[in-house]
Amino acid sequence: MNRLLVVCAVALLQGCVYLPETRTWYDDQCQIYSKHMTLRAHQVGAIGNCVNRDCVGILAIFGAVSAVTAVVSGSIVVVGNTVYWLEQKGKCLIGA
Repeated sequence: MNRLLVVCAVALLQGCVYLPETRTWYDDQCQIYSKHMTLRAHQVGAIGNCVNRDCVGILAIFGAVSAVTAVVSGSIVVVGNTVYWLEQKGKCLIGA
């Protein structure tokens, strides 16, 4: 039962990579353009017809790639949003 649960969980992650995405909007209060980063999932592949042990290796690789991209891209988003927030506050104070 546990093995089936693990395989199903990893199968849901198959072929996904997580990439940061930047959005820009106009802040009326400060009269500046502000930016915000989000994390977005992109599916890059899917498993075709594989049997038993073949699938385990492929799922493990897809799961590892998905986890690594989530951690790295998530870190980029956190740092980027911090920088954008500081930039926005600095420009808003100068403009006020």
